[in-house]
Amino acid sequence: MSAIHITNANFEEEVLHSDKPVLVDFWASWCGPCRMVSPILEEIAAERSDIKVCKVNVDEEPALAANFRIMSIPTLMVFKGGKVTNQALGARPKAQILSLL
Repeated sequence: MSAIHITNANFEEEVLHSDKPVLVDFWASWCGPCRMVSPILEEIAAERSDIKVCKVNVDEEPALAANFRIMSIPTLMVFKGGKVTNQALGARPKAQILSLL
């Protein structure tokens, strides 16, 4: 499975109502560290069927970014049961991203 593109329209269904933990990446195409993290997240999405990996482009979805007070990207957030249980700012190696879960 690959990362799911999240918009305002599918955020509630894909993230808040998910029966699995959800790792959400708030990113932008012009962001260098975001481009470094992206292949790692795709790898995690392909390897782990017990979680969902989702991506929110902050340029395309500014309301979602504002709702979660995203000031720096990449911001990674983990949602469980519709609530944020963990988060991290900046590019991280795979092991550190997995440790958020």
